[in-house]
Amino acid sequence: MKLLKSFTVLIATSVISFANAQENKTSNKSNDSAPFSYVVEQFADINVLRYQISSWDNLTLKEKELVYYLTEAGTCGRDIMWDQHYKYNLKIRKALESIYAQYKGDKRTADWKNFEVYLKRVWFSNGIHHHYSNDKIKPAFSKDYFNELLKATKTSLDPTIVAILFNEVDSKKVNLDESKGLIAGSAINFYEKGITEKEAEVFYANKKSPDASKPYSYGLNSKLIRNKKGQLEEKIWKSGGMYGAAIDKIIYWLEKAKTVAENQKQADALGLLISYYKTGDLKTWDDYNIAWLQATDGNIDYISGFVEVYNDPLGYRGSYEGVVQIKDFDMSAKMEVVSKNAQWFEDNSPLMPEHKKKNVVGVSYKTVVVAGESGDSSPSTPIGVNLPNADWIRASYGSKSVSLGNIIDAYAKSGGKGKLLEFANDEEEIALAQKYAEIGDKMHTALHEVIGHASGQINPGVGTPKETLKSYASTLEEGRADLVGLYYVYNPKLQELGLVDDWKKLGMESYDGYIRNGLMTQLARLEIGSNVEEAHMRNRQWVSAWVFEKGQKENVIEKISRDGKTYFNINNYERLHELFGELLREVQRIKSEGDFVAGKNLVENYGVKVDQVLHAEVLERCKQFTAAPYNGFVNPVLVPKKDAKGVIIAIEVEQPKTFAEQMMYYSKNYSYLPLEN
Repeated sequence: MKLLKSFTVLIATSVISFANAQENKTSNKSNDSAPFSYVVEQFADINVLRYQISSWDNLTLKEKELVYYLTEAGTCGRDIMWDQHYKYNLKIRKALESIYAQYKGDKRTADWKNFEVYLKRVWFSNGIHHHYSNDKIKPAFSKDYFNELLKATKTSLDPTIVAILFNEVDSKKVNLDESKGLIAGSAINFYEKGITEKEAEVFYANKKSPDASKPYSYGLNSKLIRNKKGQLEEKIWKSGGMYGAAIDKIIYWLEKAKTVAENQKQADALGLLISYYKTGDLKTWDDYNIAWLQATDGNIDYISGFVEVYNDPLGYRGSYEGVVQIKDFDMSAKMEVVSKNAQWFEDNSPLMPEHKKKNVVGVSYKTVVVAGESGDSSPSTPIGVNLPNADWIRASYGSKSVSLGNIIDAYAKSGGKGKLLEFANDEEEIALAQKYAEIGDKMHTALHEVIGHASGQINPGVGTPKETLKSYASTLEEGRADLVGLYYVYNPKLQELGLVDDWKKLGMESYDGYIRNGLMTQLARLEIGSNVEEAHMRNRQWVSAWVFEKGQKENVIEKISRDGKTYFNINNYERLHELFGELLREVQRIKSEGDFVAGKNLVENYGVKVDQVLHAEVLERCKQFTAAPYNGFVNPVLVPKKDAKGVIIAIEVEQPKTFAEQMMYYSKNYSYLPLEN
């Protein structure tokens, strides 16, 4: 599970692996005396930023090699994510990049500038659909102009695909509106056209794991198609299978990583991951996750595979991703306190007794320094991750939780206070945010990931959430974890554990920020008239809207109109804390019992529809801000230095200078897949 940035700006990253002329790079080493430059550029609704690998110089050469090999492995899978997002994405990208590289015409025109912005948006989103809203990105130039560019650069693109860029076909990457058909209404490339939700559900209902208490993650690493006989079957993502050319490159670098593993447990886990990529066997995937969980001693860790299922409207298929991370020793020591007290949090939660875990197992938490990201984590990165996702593994073996510390720091150091001043109700709220927002965000992330996703248990005999809660499983799980964080972020236990200096003020600020964002400021990410589609946005809205409604009689949260502007003010933090607990109890019941109807009603009634008047107001108030509503990060480039025999003797970190140059290099050097898969 991932935790996305939960306040007014979504954090995102893009993996970079490019080499170019020296003048197109900046190096941390050569600029140690100068302030680090976080800003790369801004276009459309996106700021592109940089972050630092702060602990790089503390690593041994062997550890640096491990990071380098793991980062290369992740980057090699880049095109998998593009193809997963949409079946024509690779063809479209090739055409757009051909135009960009070869066009010799007038580049001062508005049309060309709009073309450049469109290309950058497509790069950023790993395809033609917006990375967050899932809506198809609309070109600000005409179809006629695009055809002129194709002709001028002798670039080929099927006219049917050209038309799709400008029409309403495949307009939504992931559709969660059942009336349009969850599969039929989604452009995501996980199901062959014509397959229905019912067919898919029956197909997987007939698959039985050898041990029902340890269900395989069926569908996680495959595309569902119809064979020549009209029967459904899976195209497995593995070496020799679908995406095999890219997966073979991933395996190559993972095998190198295994040779420099920090310890035997880490090497064993990498061996199982390699075997999984070779075979596509889901039992091996489970074995790998267990081994990965138990490899906790090293300074280097990683995420690799087909992991999160947010992009599948049915919740089966995992998007490809890779994250390489270095332990942040100072912050990890502080936050380990949360992990060690996981049982206390579980025992004192408001859950029904039968839904509480009697023995919370193996929750490890680290603050990490990101060294590279790919696929589903790039360009759009989480700020926290808790894995693995299989409930039975979490219950028996625990989970790993990480907070991406340098991503959070880069976001904080590049942002401004304008939106806080605009949308906060009063000076007290502003003062609390200025003092406690950063630590409050980190605490909520820790509680969400370590305690939230690890808490609760499913009743015996109840199926997995993807089977019982279906398309609502992801948003309900994220909301459940958010609610655990919200319940405990306003609790004296945090101060007792030495984690905060004033639990009440920190909790008040966290509640202010969550309600302000869930009911109002996150609407800045949507186009006027849109419903809420993204799982995390939905969960923040249904959590906030539910407690707002349930507390109305007691005026727990007051909606204020002043000078034509809307504000939300919390009048009773203690009662709001109780309401968060009540909702947490109910959401855990829904998950534990597999109550689809109740889950659907909660999300649909509180998390989907948008107050259009308030939405228009938020958009109008945001016009004063020049900063884009979304941030993205370019990743540092790891450059190996070799001796005359080809042996690596050093690995240097260089910061990329521009977004376009890195993306062009990326496509040139890491495009391993055919344009049609």
